[in-house]
Amino acid sequence: MQHSDPHITLITPSAPMSAATHGGRAKCLQRLVRLDMPVPVTVALSFDAVHRIAQGELPDMAALLEPFGPAPLLCVRPSSEDPDWGGPGAILNIGMNDAQFVEMSDRIGKDAAAALYMRFVQAYAIHVARLDPDAFEHVDLEGQDGLSEVLRAYEEETEEAFPQDPAVQLAEVLRSMARAWEGTTARLLRQAKGAPADAGLGLVVQEMALGLGQGEGESGSGVIQLVNSQTGEPQIIGRYLRQSQGRDALDRRNEAAFLASDPRGPSLQDLAPDAFAELKRMTALMRSRLREEMQAEFTIENGVVHILDGVRVARSARAGVRIAVQLAEDGIIPREEAILRVEPRALNELLHRQVDPGAKRDVLARGIAASPGAAAGRIVFSAAEAQASAARGEPCVLVRRETSPEDIRGMHAAVAVLTERGGMTSHAAVIGRGMGLPCVVGASELVFHTRSRKLVAPDGRELHQGDIITVDGTNGQVLAGEPAMIEAAEDDALITLMGWADDVRDIGVRANADTPTDAQTARNFKAQGIGLCRTEHMFFEADRLTVMREMIFADTSPDRAAALDRLLPMQRADFIELFRIMQGQPVCIRLFDPPLHEFLPSDRAGHRELAEALDLPLSDVTRRVEALAEYNPMLGMRGVRLGITVPEIYDMQARAIFEATIEASREGAPVVPEIMIPLVSAKREVELVKTRVDAVAAAVRTETGKNFAYRLGVMVETPRAALRAAEIAPHSAFLSFGTNDLTQMTYGLSRDDAGRFMSAYVKQNVFPEDPFHTLDQDGVGELLKIAAERGRGARPDLVLSICGEHGGSPESIAFCRAAGFDYVSCSPFRVPVARLAAAQLAVRDKIG
Repeated sequence: MQHSDPHITLITPSAPMSAATHGGRAKCLQRLVRLDMPVPVTVALSFDAVHRIAQGELPDMAALLEPFGPAPLLCVRPSSEDPDWGGPGAILNIGMNDAQFVEMSDRIGKDAAAALYMRFVQAYAIHVARLDPDAFEHVDLEGQDGLSEVLRAYEEETEEAFPQDPAVQLAEVLRSMARAWEGTTARLLRQAKGAPADAGLGLVVQEMALGLGQGEGESGSGVIQLVNSQTGEPQIIGRYLRQSQGRDALDRRNEAAFLASDPRGPSLQDLAPDAFAELKRMTALMRSRLREEMQAEFTIENGVVHILDGVRVARSARAGVRIAVQLAEDGIIPREEAILRVEPRALNELLHRQVDPGAKRDVLARGIAASPGAAAGRIVFSAAEAQASAARGEPCVLVRRETSPEDIRGMHAAVAVLTERGGMTSHAAVIGRGMGLPCVVGASELVFHTRSRKLVAPDGRELHQGDIITVDGTNGQVLAGEPAMIEAAEDDALITLMGWADDVRDIGVRANADTPTDAQTARNFKAQGIGLCRTEHMFFEADRLTVMREMIFADTSPDRAAALDRLLPMQRADFIELFRIMQGQPVCIRLFDPPLHEFLPSDRAGHRELAEALDLPLSDVTRRVEALAEYNPMLGMRGVRLGITVPEIYDMQARAIFEATIEASREGAPVVPEIMIPLVSAKREVELVKTRVDAVAAAVRTETGKNFAYRLGVMVETPRAALRAAEIAPHSAFLSFGTNDLTQMTYGLSRDDAGRFMSAYVKQNVFPEDPFHTLDQDGVGELLKIAAERGRGARPDLVLSICGEHGGSPESIAFCRAAGFDYVSCSPFRVPVARLAAAQLAVRDKIG
């Protein structure tokens, strides 16, 4: 029956089965059988068969048992399509009963037979009969006495004798495992791992190959793999335990032997060199023929090796990269497949320090994982305290309700940032990602008492300034204390993989970089230029902030220009350094964007300090601050609106850019800066700014006698700019989409506050994902497509890109590539992620 039934199939080289119908374990076992591996007799049950069992429809048990012969001893293991989806635990020694115990006592000894029988009775009682494990806690005897005690406990709890018929035992095990898979809890657990709700489970029924014996040869069980799961380096890893079965060798590591000879203790190589050599040969054969690093589960029975199972080696992100590269370099898989085997987002684990997966986590609260990596430090509540802490050499975590541009210096001084408010595109999140600084935002589970300098966790624990916490920006957790960490490492395998990725990708990847440090990081990560340099961050240094405030308080254009003349050399020096670091690669500089109130203090103490600095009456300062206040400053006097109404700012910046261009071009490749106008919504805005920028360029050319080229473009952040792209494009060399603000304006959502309710929206399927985290390809995406089509229609050579935080998302890169964009720009630390994601898209297109 098993030869012809597609749902209950004896595993042979030609049996009809696939991972999609019988699960990955069943398919792998078939591959091992095809390689002539010593796999015990195995029958695979399909997803459909297991589903029917869960509904109460049992297969023909006699036919199922027929391949195993009389009095079989069996185990059942789960076989889901993806091993990461989990499943019920394996049950061993099915078929043990009183008669089998007598027969096996003669073969392997009474104590060993009793141990097998006891193990099965307890597993059956807990997982099949659903008895409380406490029912067996009182059993502390071994051998036949222990067996009698376990059987008696079973009968007392169930009020019936332990089943003796192997067919009944197997049927109940199958039914229990099938129902466990289809239960609500199991369904929710696997959905959390990415499995579809209706994912199927296969089961494999396998003859037991006992690691027990009384013969002259070695007997035991263990696991073997040929690489280190943490590093991916070649290394024989595993354990072997004499007179054992299943994965006992891993569960009882202190008693287990090493595999290869080891000065620390006995090894399988010493005990049974022939068996060890055979295991190495077979595992290496699995690697080359299954095209994957595999872990083999084995038993040795009186010197004879049996392979019970083969599973893909569990691996860290670092090991995953090295394994893929090594398989390609050994000619086992092509380079394109190596590129596809590494999940782009997993690179975050390599590029940032992480909490050790084995470390104990004392979770205080959860927020939004805004910038990956983990760091521990003492709590501080202000930027000034962060700088003081850094000066003392003490790592600190900057804790704020939300950060503002004034906090930049504190963020640079801190090792991590934690905020009560904000979402994926809040100030803290964007700057944190740009700096590679671990960041958790929207941690509203914590109560922030910033005045009294303390945090209160949901469980009532209080944390004060100076207490040590850990911010895990990879998964959004805030931890008490400092767990063990794993350091970041960009090793040779990653460099090799990224080189292969760059050879095949067909969309550019630039970085958003505001400082020389950001630019150097971008350069190190092989960004193809800077796609967004936010110039306003250059104005928050202490010496510049005072001059900026003088400009804000100036009443006339000449007075404003005079103040800005003092900023000009500083801004020019910034641009020179950026151009030199990027060595002739494109640098796209966004002209001044934020509202002016961000540069002014918001409290009375700050007003008094500013009045002293500017030698003005306090009343004048207060009036000026109030006059600049806006109900909704992010929709007010900022970006191009400020550039048109206070044109001296853009004049100064244009001059700084052009003078820096001339200076930086003296030493290396000619620099062709890209100047980007922010927050455009009308063609006339572009015309006005372009006229002034061209005039500044002409003046600099005349003054210096040097010629230079530059490109002027528009940052598309308003829906109107996207819709009117046909009018704007003729005046622009490029359109770069600022998808953070464009999402905010399209939805009418505050990107800083949406985190408060976004999780509830996603849970209730209002939005499939947070649109600030994953680009909304339907709504915002349609605006991008319209702008791209209309813009290119008016100007075929128009360069298109996105420079919002979506630029580092693999899904967004796929959208941009399909829409014909030239490049994406993202935070420097996301550049490798974007490069790999772009390469994978190109490879998939190539192979169809």
